[in-house]
Amino acid sequence: MSNEIMVVLMFVGLLAGLFMGHQLAFVLGGLAAIFGYFGPGLSVFGIIVNRIYSQMDNYILLAVPMFILMARLLSDSGVAENMFQALRLALGRVRGGLLLAVIGISVILAASTGIIGASVTVMGMLALPAMVRYGYQKELATGAIAAGGTLGILIPPSIMLVILGSYAQLSVGQLFAAALFPGLLLAGLYAVYVAVVTFLKPEYGPPVSEAELSEVSVREIVVMVLKMTIPPLLLIIGVLGSIFTGWATPTEAAAIGALITLILVVVYGKFSWRMLQDAVSATARTSSMVLFVVVGAVGFTGVFIAIDGQHIVSSYLAGTGLGRWGLFILMMAIVFVLGMFIDWLGIVLICLPIFLPIANELGFEPLWFVTMIAVVLQTSFLTPPFGYALFYLQGVAPSEINLGHIYRGVVPFVVLIVIGTLLCAMFPGIITWLPGVIFGS
Repeated sequence: MSNEIMVVLMFVGLLAGLFMGHQLAFVLGGLAAIFGYFGPGLSVFGIIVNRIYSQMDNYILLAVPMFILMARLLSDSGVAENMFQALRLALGRVRGGLLLAVIGISVILAASTGIIGASVTVMGMLALPAMVRYGYQKELATGAIAAGGTLGILIPPSIMLVILGSYAQLSVGQLFAAALFPGLLLAGLYAVYVAVVTFLKPEYGPPVSEAELSEVSVREIVVMVLKMTIPPLLLIIGVLGSIFTGWATPTEAAAIGALITLILVVVYGKFSWRMLQDAVSATARTSSMVLFVVVGAVGFTGVFIAIDGQHIVSSYLAGTGLGRWGLFILMMAIVFVLGMFIDWLGIVLICLPIFLPIANELGFEPLWFVTMIAVVLQTSFLTPPFGYALFYLQGVAPSEINLGHIYRGVVPFVVLIVIGTLLCAMFPGIITWLPGVIFGS
């Protein structure tokens, strides 16, 4: 069997295994075992074992469980609930004020948790019933919550950026700096879209009733907002500031962030030994899932490289005659389409080893190119049929909201992500300026 046929069969087997409902880690590992045996032979398994061991010895990946624990503890602290209540009152008189509050809180949660499931679930339970009660358009409400929640994989600190940095052999600190402005750009696009829609159609986002707002004074609202937002902002500044200034590595900053978050839980009066046990158990399960996928992907890409798959794919893409930017668009389109069927981790671990050498040959700056992939991967949580944010939101949505509302609601926000991607491509300084200022060219 020729190597070309094996490459095609490996990807066909990957899609078949996922559509049959099998776990990604075991699909990747199983395909590595099958094609490794019938392709290069038993000798390839020694190479795969060495590659897996090198990942086990990867100090950067220690940041993954720390950031996950930080996210879980912050979710249990109740800070999101308090922030929403404060911003709901502060923006209550503004058209679409609840939507703007959702986007603002989503940015703060993204910069302090990095886990989209927690952000979407919390905001879905808090904000969606309130917006339904006030008569907000269901599609606009669900789209804003789902899109805002997905910012957690782009705005640092993010476990996706840690994995990307590890695999692309880039500084995670530089990648954090590169992804910050694109994440804020998307949040700004969401906010502008919401503001414009509710200005043109006020019935889509009516303000909170004056009777409810009159129960709390302006001074009380200001104190409430400051009290609920300053501690998370200090946590964000502490974690990202220590990385950007070089005082701590991402792994050390993640550990410090987890400790500070635990202190916040105690200060907010939410601590219990049961809560801590549940948080640690959830962290262990999530970390194990991520690292199982890493092991399976290492095996899959090891066999893929052994059968000269990178050269085959590179030759095929070069033969398309699309040119430098045409190939770039094709690679981003592949990431976008795969996001409909595979989660971000699988896409990163499968596509990055193939696309990054091609991007280097085409002359694209690696930090910029990897960050562009991260921006496009925002869509993987929003695009049907397997957008995880859609199902997280459906699981906590009130009975008035159905899956059709959610599917229709995310479409404008997917378009906004595409617009954000185009802006980052047209103006690469959005990505490269901050790393250049902090770390130098």
